Parts: sequence; structure tokens; C-alpha cells
Amino acid sequence: MLSSLHSPRHLLLHHRYPTLPVPSKPLSSSLQSLHTTHSQTLPLSPPPPQSPTPTSQILTTRESLLARRTTALDLAETFLHRIRRTEPHLHSFLHVSDAVLKEAEEIDRKIERNEALGPLAGILVAVKDNICTADMPTTAGSRVLEGYRPPFDATAVRKLRESGAIIVGKTNLDEFGMGSTTEGSAYQVTANPWDLSRVPGGSSGGSAAAVSARQCVVSLGSDTGGSVRQPASFCGVVGLKPTYGRVSRYGLVAYASSLDVIGCFGSSVADAGILLHSISGHDRFDATSSKRQVPDFASQFISKDFLESKPLKGLRVGVIRETLDDGVDPEVRSSIRGATSHLEELGCTVTEVSLPSFSLGLPAYYILASSESSSNLSRYDGVRYGNQVAADELNSLYEHSRAKGFGSEVKMRILMGTYALSAGYYDAYYKRAQQVRTLIRENFKDALDKNDILISPAAPSAAYKIGEKKNDPLAMYAGDVMTVNVNLAGLPALVLPCGFVEGGPNSLPVGFQLIGAAFEEEKLLKVGHIFEQTLQGCNFIPPLVADYFAC
Repeated sequence: MLSSLHSPRHLLLHHRYPTLPVPSKPLSSSLQSLHTTHSQTLPLSPPPPQSPTPTSQILTTRESLLARRTTALDLAETFLHRIRRTEPHLHSFLHVSDAVLKEAEEIDRKIERNEALGPLAGILVAVKDNICTADMPTTAGSRVLEGYRPPFDATAVRKLRESGAIIVGKTNLDEFGMGSTTEGSAYQVTANPWDLSRVPGGSSGGSAAAVSARQCVVSLGSDTGGSVRQPASFCGVVGLKPTYGRVSRYGLVAYASSLDVIGCFGSSVADAGILLHSISGHDRFDATSSKRQVPDFASQFISKDFLESKPLKGLRVGVIRETLDDGVDPEVRSSIRGATSHLEELGCTVTEVSLPSFSLGLPAYYILASSESSSNLSRYDGVRYGNQVAADELNSLYEHSRAKGFGSEVKMRILMGTYALSAGYYDAYYKRAQQVRTLIRENFKDALDKNDILISPAAPSAAYKIGEKKNDPLAMYAGDVMTVNVNLAGLPALVLPCGFVEGGPNSLPVGFQLIGAAFEEEKLLKVGHIFEQTLQGCNFIPPLVADYFAC
């Protein structure tokens, strides 16, 4: 267990996010300012002028629970209160669980009985609504699955529950994960906590916004072409896409099965890594899940007080040349250059690398993903799966059920995929896209043979206005150019915030992407953790909830 396995050097004890209400008994000096009673709300005061070092909410919460400075019930009520305050503005959740307080009370009883706790005991986790939960609806953001309650938990959700996590609710998404803004949900549009007039990214926009607004500690998303990493950049949080096969896809509503992965969001690299560790591992229900041993990611999370002056000395970092060409906002390029300079200060050797096939990734991705979606979504016909529309004969039932159940973006991708797979066009589109995919894998292998990690922007721009690209699908698809190649190659990638750009009344966060070789999440987490521990002058708490937090 985390509390017993890790020495104090790994427990980052100075809280960045004071979300823990504690009982009125003497407190250590580092926690005095967090004091509140069971019925009090969080203090409303200006955000601190300094930039606090990101720390693990999971580890600090666990330490507070085991030391009995707070209770799981207090924690749960604090987060539910914040959800009630912020959700009318954000619309992050499609469903909030009514069992949160009951589950928190059960954890408190375990603590009273001195029973062993799981590594995520008392941690509130939000789950993207295309990941099955037995006790809550799973709609995938689509009317065709409205009201559907799975009879089982996805493997990732089951592992969370076994680790003691409390599933706080299901988050909004673009329908079936097809979109980059979360405007494609059939139910509501999610707003960005940094600017309510802007998108949070997509398709996992609800999960990213929930972590950014501190409506939960961590969350699960899915990433088919960047759906964890781009929202993480837009919302100023950490987003982790694992290697294909690291996490079981059992219970994930399929979009493009050869590309889909379940990923993690956190407000720190440590939280994202601990969450990944909890859900990783082989699963007999998913033949594509890897039997590789899962490393102890938490061993990489060392406090900056114990770091050497050049903690990343000798690390070879390659900046992907094609990701900094025209089409990327100048302020984003400037932020990425600042991040590379910081890596150099930490001891990295930074060089420029070229991926010749990089520009081919976007068209290849949309052919392959659309083709797989046309097959995967054929099951939603109103008979096998999905809500049924009454009709006089079978073909009409199929047609009307799908016409009413699917949104316009889903219909368009099904048509594109069906066309690419049709006789006479298969070789020209699908087969050629698979050949491009092989080229992309080879280019990444060559680059990662010469470098330990590769870096790029997570997106060509910061968050844009709601509705700005809704009627221009090509412009929206172009926003995925930084991320789709990683999915085609099946590699792990980590996005973490590195700076800000100007935008509207508030500055907007920008993230950069670290890409590693297959199953080298541990290396990415180590580099990302050291980067965020040593980054100066940035405070990634959005204005919407800044008044909740004070040192």
C-alpha cells in the first residue's frame, strides 16, 4: 500500500490544493490554514500570488485519512459541495452518483476498525460516460443509448473500486468519442473552467473540466486520437495516454478498436501515474491487453527537495520539427520553446528530429478510425443494442432507430468509413491508410532509438470559443494533428501544462506532449514529475474555483 511502501521523501506533504476539511484538533503547521469544521464551506479568499509546487492529492489525502486528521465523509461532502457550486456553469457531468456519501462512510468505518485500505481509498474519481458502470447510466453521449445501464463494470472501473476509489459520476463527452470540443454530446455542452465561453477540448472534455475545476481528484477518459491529451492542454491539467494494451478496454464503448485506450487525468503527474497503476494490467476479457508487469510508477515521484541540480542529466530529448511549423499559434510555439529550455536547464540534451510521415497521420487516422467506427456502431440498430423506434417492417426499424439515435457527426463518420471499406475503394483508402500507419510506426521507432523521449505541442492552439469550429469539421479535425500519430503507433504520451497564452479576460493554459517508446510510461512520468516540480511562475488553478484555494 502506498502509505507503507513509500518513505517521506515520496510523500509530497506541502499541499497545493487544500481540499481537505479536518477535525478541530491540533494540526501540523503545514495544515493549519486548512482547518474547517464538518459543516463549513471552503474559505473564500484570493488565490496565492506564488506558484505552489504541484503535489499528489491522492497521497496527501491518504496520509490525512490514515492520520485521522480528516474523514472520507468530510472529503466527499467538500467535493459534492463544489460540484453543486460549479456544475451549473460547467456541465461536466451527465450523472452524479447518489452513493458517494454512503461509500465514504464505509471507508471511515474501515479506518475505525483499523482495516487495510486500498491505494485509492476515499479518492473521488469521475469516469467518462463511454466506460461502463453497473450502478450508473452509460450513454456514450448518445441518444441511442439514453437510459442504458450496463449489467457490469468495465475492468478499469472494477479495479478502481477494488482500490477503494469512490466513483463520483459520469462525465460528458462528444458522442461515442467522435469530436474535439465536447459540443458533439447529445445532452449538453461542457464549458472550459478557465473561460466559460470556450471549449474544454474533446472528446473527454467533461473529465478534463472536472479535474481542472476540482470537482473530483482524478478522472478517467478515453483516447482514440488525442481525446485525453488535447482536453488536458485546454484545461491546464495532466493527461496520460498509456501504451495500447497497458489498460484493458473491456467495458469501453468501442469507437475504433485498434486505436482506443483508457487514459487518466490528474492535477499532478503523480496523481495521473498512481491512477494509471491502479487500472493497468492484463485482463482475460481483453485479448489485446498486455501481460507485461506493471512498474511501480509511484517510485518516480520524489520531492524536489531531494533532486540534484541537474536531475535529468544525459536524457536525450527530440523536438519534433513538423509540430512547430506554420499552423501552430506563435504563443503556443513560444510556450513549447520555453518548456524545452527548462528541460535543458534540468540537464537534458535537446535536439530537433524529423518524422517524415508526420503530415500523413491525420488523413490516415480519419480513414482508419471512421472505417472501424462504421463496423463497431453497426450493432446499434434498435434490436441488438440501442433504443428502438417503432416501425412497420425491419428495415424501417433499423433506419429510423439509427436516424433518431445518432447525431450528425457520428452519421458522417459512419458514412465515411463505410465508403472507405466498400468494394472498389478499399485498396485506395483503407489499405493505403494501413500502409501509412506502418510508416508512422517505423518513423517513431527510428526517432526513439536515437532519443529517450520526443516532445511536441499537445494542440496547435489554446482553447477556442464554443461554436467557433462547429460548422467547419476540417478545421476541427486539423486540431488533432499533434496527437493522432501517437495512437497510430500505439505509444504512450503524457501532456502537462507548461505555460499560458493570452485569450479573453483570462490567460489560457497550454500543454506540451512527451512521447515515449512502448510501455515506457515510467520514464515519461519521471520526466514529467521533475518538470512540474521545478517549473516556476505558473499556477494552474482556474479562475472559476480560485477563491476556494488559499495557502
